[in-house]
Amino acid sequence: MTNDELRTHLAQVKYPGFSRDIVSFGLVKAAEVKSDGSAHIQIQIQTKDPELPRTIFQDCHNVLDPIFGDPAKVRIEIDIKDPPTSGTDNQKTSNTIPGVKRIIAVGSGKGGVGKSTVSSNLAIALSKQGLKVGLLDCDLYGPSIPLMFGVPHQQPHADSQDRIIPIEAHGLKIMSMGFLLTDHSPVIVRGPLATRYTTQFLQQVAWDDLDILILDLPPGTGDIQLTLVQTVTLDGAIIVTTPQEVALVDARKAISMFAKVNVPILGLIENMSYFECDAGKRYHLFGQGGAARECERIQVPLLGEIPLQPVIGQNCDQGTPIATLAPSESKPSAAFHQTAQTLLNHVKA
Repeated sequence: MTNDELRTHLAQVKYPGFSRDIVSFGLVKAAEVKSDGSAHIQIQIQTKDPELPRTIFQDCHNVLDPIFGDPAKVRIEIDIKDPPTSGTDNQKTSNTIPGVKRIIAVGSGKGGVGKSTVSSNLAIALSKQGLKVGLLDCDLYGPSIPLMFGVPHQQPHADSQDRIIPIEAHGLKIMSMGFLLTDHSPVIVRGPLATRYTTQFLQQVAWDDLDILILDLPPGTGDIQLTLVQTVTLDGAIIVTTPQEVALVDARKAISMFAKVNVPILGLIENMSYFECDAGKRYHLFGQGGAARECERIQVPLLGEIPLQPVIGQNCDQGTPIATLAPSESKPSAAFHQTAQTLLNHVKA
């Protein structure tokens, strides 16, 4: 067996909680087949979860032991390093973005729950609280933020330091792969290139002074999510779900993923929580109380319940998210503003 073939076998081992393998994540620092027919593998992991390296260790043996015929011929060394901790006013880590006080990820375990709609309106509602807010669209394959903010044809420029100047709309600084594409152009990138784009958007954009940077994550638990936690220190994550169990099942996967990389869950937002007719009666079309029960189970706050109202989608399509309206003008807007206030009660900006 060659060293390359050994790495190919190791690529069958998934990083626990993620859909990507330990080789493509760059965790395998060395993989060598010795002259005596044994294998020597060196793996480096950032975690405080003792179960994670044990799982990877066992999974590697499960793949390689049958191939080498003897567990003693498979030598696996795992170097465990502490992950960076969140920065404070007195102690900042190297994994922070200069000038950005708080970084909050908004994720979901599946698509179709309205995560980008929630991210956009939540960011606007936070800015209405007097905060300086940025919004980074981390979905490279389906960027929707430019359209939602009414600036789909704008293109960013570079400053004197070769940093990308984010687009400004509705009082926010925003950045998205959508600004770098022509209409309907697909993004065809695999893991390493996706990682490079994500890192560039975090570290080479002139965010300057922000109280909060909201990261609108793609659905799932893949490359981009792990790149984020390895590149910057997140102050926490918000999980968006709908009330129905099929969405909550995937939301739990996202919760588990963030737990494995030591990112605290700030709370859940239940989108499409109910439909309210003109007479004021509420109909729970997708079930009732699903997010509240999940919050009780994992002991985190339910940050908000966002109604299912056509005007929310219509306003996003027109480039003016509903949260731009005063809470007194719109009940859906009021729901987003109340959610932002509840979030601020748990996170000092």
